[in-house]
Amino acid sequence: MAKVIAEKNIEMAENSIVKQVEIKHTRTMQDATGKDVEVVDYVDVKPVDEAISECEAHKANLETQLSECEAELADYIAIRDAE
Repeated sequence: MAKVIAEKNIEMAENSIVKQVEIKHTRTMQDATGKDVEVVDYVDVKPVDEAISECEAHKANLETQLSECEAELADYIAIRDAE
């Protein structure tokens, strides 16, 4: 699944503009002739600051998972290389 991210400004009362992002969640499928086509599963629209916060939290989670995976890999390699 891929994402297409674009700016989307929402005009509010009194001529103020709220900066938002539009996130299209897409995936590749095949049409009837067997050609690959991109299909939009769903679209999210949210404030840009919220999107940044969510992405930073996701990044921190992935970094934690990577650290755990590297430690696990080191244990496996140590067992393999032990004589």
